[in-house]
Amino acid sequence: MSAVHTVLHDIFGYAAFRGPQQAIVEHVTDGGDALVLMPTGGGKSLCYQIPAIVRQQQGHGVAIVVSPLIALMHDQVGALHEAGVEAAYLNSSLDYAQAQEVEWQLQCGKLNLLYVAPERLVTPRFLGLLDDLFAQGQLGLFAIDEAHCVSQWGHDFRPEYRALSVLHERYAGVPRIALTATADALTRADIVERLHLEGARQFVSSFDRPNIRYTIVEKKDVTHQLMRFIKHEHEGEAGVVYCQSRRRVEELAQTLQDNGIQSLPYHAGLPSEMRQLHQNRFLREEGIVMVATIAFGMGIDKPDVRFVAHVDMPKNIEGYYQETGRAGRDGLPAQAWMAYGISDVVNQRRMIDEGGAEEAFKAVLRGKLDALLTLAEATDCRRVRLLQYFGEASEPCGNCDNCLHPPAIWDGTDAARKLLSTIFRVHEMSQLTFGAGHIMDVLRGKVTDKVTQFLHDKISTFGIGKDYSEQQLRGVMRQLLATGALGLHKVTSENSGHVFDTLTLTPQSRAVLRGDVQVLLRESVAATRSRGGKRGATTSAAAMHLGPDAQARFINLKAWRSEVAKAHDLPAYVIFNDATLAGIAERNPQTLEALQGISGIGAKKLEAYGQEVLRVVGASR
Repeated sequence: MSAVHTVLHDIFGYAAFRGPQQAIVEHVTDGGDALVLMPTGGGKSLCYQIPAIVRQQQGHGVAIVVSPLIALMHDQVGALHEAGVEAAYLNSSLDYAQAQEVEWQLQCGKLNLLYVAPERLVTPRFLGLLDDLFAQGQLGLFAIDEAHCVSQWGHDFRPEYRALSVLHERYAGVPRIALTATADALTRADIVERLHLEGARQFVSSFDRPNIRYTIVEKKDVTHQLMRFIKHEHEGEAGVVYCQSRRRVEELAQTLQDNGIQSLPYHAGLPSEMRQLHQNRFLREEGIVMVATIAFGMGIDKPDVRFVAHVDMPKNIEGYYQETGRAGRDGLPAQAWMAYGISDVVNQRRMIDEGGAEEAFKAVLRGKLDALLTLAEATDCRRVRLLQYFGEASEPCGNCDNCLHPPAIWDGTDAARKLLSTIFRVHEMSQLTFGAGHIMDVLRGKVTDKVTQFLHDKISTFGIGKDYSEQQLRGVMRQLLATGALGLHKVTSENSGHVFDTLTLTPQSRAVLRGDVQVLLRESVAATRSRGGKRGATTSAAAMHLGPDAQARFINLKAWRSEVAKAHDLPAYVIFNDATLAGIAERNPQTLEALQGISGIGAKKLEAYGQEVLRVVGASR
């Protein structure tokens, strides 16, 4: 076998590379620069870990891995130790003596990989250490994880990543590999420019995550909808629920707890000790639902997250894709569920409009939001739409909500014309703009104090939409907002000083009013359909196919793994993932030789755990 295949097999316990991994590994091992776009769960870590090990074997020295999160560094270093690889991290969790020890190991050439945060890498002290290694020819490579953070167009821009241009300027000839799971063409171009990767080979994998089922529903009672989704589809399973506000995170986590769903809150306003405790529990315990803002998630390697839910619409498709991609990293069935409504569109547009960015930048953000809204309103395959955004052609998947349950379509052209006409008449009469609720009242002929105050019950369009339900008209509003045929305008109340979002016509409204544009809409459906055949909370997706005897072995192996992980202060999947345990349970090995051929068991793990695994398997018989 080649050197990279030997490392893959002997250290990590895999028989073959997946997808483009081999081409990436060989390119970087040979000293080439690379920009790697690979979906979450696609095996990005191996794309730099194997070159790091092989290049050090060849005498090139240590690999420096830039990583944004302490928890991610800890778990990845722990996983490498379990595989027999010398690795360490330098971050604020170490005291002075511990940091000194790591620096000594670095200087003495005892490390294969060293993980650092971008802020630490660019300090004079650390750059001095790198200068010495570079002078000795002992810098093997630089890996920049979560590379989208360098781009202002990325969904998680971090200014400190911009300083990483120093790697190109200061350490010429040392290969660099930048990796991310999410970047559209604009973000990719920015990564290349900011990190000076113009000469790097780009590896863009398919963005498709076929094991994830995408479901998007209209908001009605979103808390009830969410609880129904979890209890009917994922009771007892690990998941992440994303909310926009910190207050909403805490309220929803408590509500889920009160209804028998193990849940924890996570947002940047909580004490750091509590955030760390909750993250550790989520990674190490089974069946916990983390309710969080987007402060939680980047770099979370937990493979058995069975669902990601959004109770508020994200800012853009990149954020949606990145966050939903945290489900099903093990390749087994998972779900991405989102509830959205017109209030989400209004809130997101308000955040863009009130931001301090230049107008050109805001225009790009509005375009990205509109693309997500178009995905939410789509009546055809969600996956086709999602992949199309990233420039990838595909066929209907047969596994999203629209494919499984094609929505009923109705012609909303008449309703759209009546809505736009009402907005025009109201504005024409009062020389003022009004919000969605008031326009809805006028359109449906509802007499309120505000309607009579402004004499809007006297205009010609009063009540012309009474034959449409409020849900139908709100769907029309969302569709017109998504296509730009309806706009939002900010108005400040003279009395209270409060800022309100009001509806206005746009240049695109004219074509709809003339009837030149047909407005086709999905029927309003907010209910969650059960997938049926719900598995018990103790049954892993990886073990669903096992017979009764193998199931017993799997359960015993999981209990043993839990004890080992607790003793090592690591997540259980770092010891062995569920797929490896299922493979052991199914094969029922009697010897170390039989155990050796199971995916995920490298030489170090065979030596460390082989006899214990055989004992547990034997005790299950």
